[in-house]
Amino acid sequence: MADDDPRRTPLHADELRSLLLAPDGPLDHFEVVESTESTNADIVADLEADIAAWPGVGVLVADHQTAGRGREGRTWETPAGTSLTCSFVVRPQVPADRLAWLPLLAGLGAVNAIRATAGVPALLKWPNDLLVPAEDPLEGWGPVRKVGGILAQAVPTPDGVAVVVGIGLNVSQTADELPVPSATSLALAGAQHVDREAMLVALVAALAEIADRWRDADGDAVAAGLAGDVAEVCRTLGTQVRVSLPGGTDLEGVATGLDELGALLVEDAAGQTHRILAGDVHHVRDLG
Repeated sequence: MADDDPRRTPLHADELRSLLLAPDGPLDHFEVVESTESTNADIVADLEADIAAWPGVGVLVADHQTAGRGREGRTWETPAGTSLTCSFVVRPQVPADRLAWLPLLAGLGAVNAIRATAGVPALLKWPNDLLVPAEDPLEGWGPVRKVGGILAQAVPTPDGVAVVVGIGLNVSQTADELPVPSATSLALAGAQHVDREAMLVALVAALAEIADRWRDADGDAVAAGLAGDVAEVCRTLGTQVRVSLPGGTDLEGVATGLDELGALLVEDAAGQTHRILAGDVHHVRDLG
C-alpha cells in the first residue's frame, strides 16, 4: 500500500471534535497533533507541570507517533498515517487496588471497537496486548499476531490519581512495514473497513460505556460483569503459558483465570496456583 493511499490521509481534527467533545460526545478535552514522540509521555509531562492541564476525561491523538512507549521502556515507530495512536486521561474515583483492571478494561474496549468497526475477531492477551487471528502459528504466540498494545501510567493528584491510558493500534501497515514477525495490522487481518477516524470514534464510545459500568460498581469489575466480559475475550485463559517474571525467573503452567483484581492465575505442574500481577506472558500451546 503506497504512502499516498487515501486511507493514510491526516485525521480531520475539527470533525472529530464535533463528534467526541461534550455535549455531543463523552469527552471533556480532545486534541490532535500532527506528530509527537509519545502521546503518553506528552500528557504525563503536562499533568506533572499543571494537574489542571487535562480536565475531566480527555484524549490526545497523534497523526504520527515517532517513539511510542511500551512496557519496560520499549519503544516503537510506525509509518505516518498507518496507525491509531492515542492516550486517554481518566480520573477513576475507585479504590486504589482496583486500578489494576484499567489495562484489561481498555483492552476490552479496544477489542469491542475492532470487532464492531473492522469486522476482525480481535482478542486480548493478558495484560495489555491486542491480538487478531493468523493462519500460521508462531512460537510464543500461537495462531495469532499482535495488532496493538496498551500502556497505563498513574500520575498522583491532590485528590487522588489521574491515569493516562495509551492505546496503539496498527491499522493499514503492509507486511514489509511491520517491525517484527509477531506483529500485524487490521488491513492484513482482513478488516472490512480500514479507517482510523471510525476506529477512534468507536474506541471512545466503547471505553465510555465500560467506564460507566465500572464507575457505577465502584470499581468492582466482577459486580459490573466486566470481569466476565474480559475473560470471554482473553485468549490467554485456558492456554499453557510461560511467564517471564520480574527478577528474571520463569513460571510455566496453565492460565486458569483472573482473580477479583485482574491478576492472572497460573497453575503449575505441581497443582499450585500462582497469582501474577506483572510479567511477560508467552502462549506455549492451546489445551484440548
